[in-house]
Amino acid sequence: MDGDSARGTPAAEARGGIARTVIEILRALRLHQWAKNVLVFLPLVAAHRLREPEEVLRAALAFVAFGLVASGVYVTNDLRDVEADRLHPHKRLRPFASGALSARVGAALAPLLFVAAWTVAVPLPLAFSLLVAGYLTAALAYSFGLKRQPIADVLVLAILYTTRIFAGAAATGIVVSEWLATFSMFLFLSLAFLKRASELVSSDDTLPGRGYQRVDREMVFTMGIGSGYLSVLVLALYVSSPDVRHVYSHPHVLWALCPLLLYWLSRLWLLVRRGEMHHDPLVFAMRDLPSYGVAGASALVILIAS
Repeated sequence: MDGDSARGTPAAEARGGIARTVIEILRALRLHQWAKNVLVFLPLVAAHRLREPEEVLRAALAFVAFGLVASGVYVTNDLRDVEADRLHPHKRLRPFASGALSARVGAALAPLLFVAAWTVAVPLPLAFSLLVAGYLTAALAYSFGLKRQPIADVLVLAILYTTRIFAGAAATGIVVSEWLATFSMFLFLSLAFLKRASELVSSDDTLPGRGYQRVDREMVFTMGIGSGYLSVLVLALYVSSPDVRHVYSHPHVLWALCPLLLYWLSRLWLLVRRGEMHHDPLVFAMRDLPSYGVAGASALVILIAS
């Protein structure tokens, strides 16, 4: 039997079908979004404790647990938004909206992901599990209604980002400073508004499944840019505070972080205004060379300051 004939057999077609299903399931999990969970390592970085293997392992478990929970929420959200996603120029290609995966697969997949997340979280402190439960509750509330409420939706997104930092701290026994919590909240609020702004720029009218209209675009830009610049202000106040001297040997070097963050945020918002931003800022940043340059330069500044 030649290769062409083998590929045409029922067994080969079945294997091909299984392979395609697995690929679509992986797409539904949005594994690239797991990059957000790097935030659980931020408390370790801020406390200069990355050289402690046991704490790094705890943070790694937290990373996986959050990834599984987030993937379960994405599956639930996509099942909920199938009709709205089919009207969106990009989201219509998602596995459930396109019909590549059935709703029955999603209904079985989401609970499995949540159970797997709890299993991974078992060795970690109870505080971590409680934060994961809070994250899941807020994320499901977002999926089932809050995402249709203007302003409330971006506030929830910012909280979900910030929760990852507190969860990383709970997993490793580190206390999150008020400086880090405040800075993160303003920064993530700006990025949440950025996501909505990019969707509004690419939409001709009301966003499907959202509570924003095209007339809201200027207000969304104003609030988003303002939130981003407030995060830079908080960073500058931290660098000039006495607290920074207890953590860094050369705190004055940290001033370089302010123009780096100003450049990055200003550039993102400029690109959104031009309609050159991907609807997901994270996906854009992962493919954007200047973003990698800013991240590398910021890491170097922190290393020198330490």
